[in-house]
Amino acid sequence: MKKNNRITIIIAALLVVVAGILIWNNRYLSTIQGESSDFQVWDTASVTKIYLADRRNQESLLERHEHSWTLNGAYKAHSKQVQNLLTTLYKIRVKMPVSVASHDNIVKQLASQSTKVEVYQRMPRINLFDKIKLFYHEKRTKVFYVGDATMDSSGTFMLKEGADKAYIVYIPSFRGFISTRFTANPDDWRDHTVFHENMADIQSVEIDFNEDPEGGFRIDNMGKHQYKLTRLCDNKDLPYDTLKVINLMSSFSDLRFEALFTNTMQQERIDSITSSPYVHYLVVTDKDGNKQDMKTFKKLVLNGVTDMGGEYGDVDHDRMYALIEGGKDFVLIQNYVFDKVLHDVRYFEAGNPIRFEMGTIEVFE
Repeated sequence: MKKNNRITIIIAALLVVVAGILIWNNRYLSTIQGESSDFQVWDTASVTKIYLADRRNQESLLERHEHSWTLNGAYKAHSKQVQNLLTTLYKIRVKMPVSVASHDNIVKQLASQSTKVEVYQRMPRINLFDKIKLFYHEKRTKVFYVGDATMDSSGTFMLKEGADKAYIVYIPSFRGFISTRFTANPDDWRDHTVFHENMADIQSVEIDFNEDPEGGFRIDNMGKHQYKLTRLCDNKDLPYDTLKVINLMSSFSDLRFEALFTNTMQQERIDSITSSPYVHYLVVTDKDGNKQDMKTFKKLVLNGVTDMGGEYGDVDHDRMYALIEGGKDFVLIQNYVFDKVLHDVRYFEAGNPIRFEMGTIEVFE
């Protein structure tokens, strides 16, 4: 009888211990899940604005509009970059709290090296059982700080504003740095578009070749798929190859630069390059009279460096510098992308054969 009582007591004690562990674990997981909602954005479609700022006085305000996002109220934002950020906000999860031993140091690092993130969403003032939603307004729903990655790159340190505990946040099935997705540098959010015009909306295209004055021209849209080709040097109208002109006008639908140097290259160097003779000056005017221009400049090849074709030379044959946005931005463009809109007037004249260059071989159709 005593033996049975002893067994009963042992079993009861074990059950109490197991129950205690389960209760503690449930509370622990509930805490983690609760904190996860402080970082994660479940409904990214309701996000209206995202503000990012760092300790280097860099600020980026991304604002949603009907069909696009803008940056700092002045530029079009890079749609893929913004979507990547929204996806990150949706997928991030809390992995674990920062250990007690390293917590104070991590919080100090977050205070000095982090990026502040503010998320604004369109939220209802009245929400009945998540079924009836009334009186929508814009509300700041998330404010947190994003720090560096952990030593093993398995997570990123984050701290909610006003909280006294930092956490390691990660994206399931992803190993790497997510802190770079929360950059406050406006240049990282700029859309790379130089020209984005539908052919039907273009009124005229004008190109001036500084080293070839006789190659400059203007093409005017006369309506009903009719155009006028004018040589600039003598203002003479020329017969044109319809297919080549149409190909040119349709090529302005999506032309992008490779890199933005306005704020990263020394101004003295930019001034030196832009004060040198330009190569092309291109102006596209739409039917509303809006003008978009681009002025290109040669890019010199450093000693011992070859271009993508393997040729040595003083001039880079693969890339050029360019001024865009009315001269406000200094960028790098690829010849491969822009060569199709930088032909001279001779190329468009009727009866002039299409010419391709393949190394040292010239092919004529």
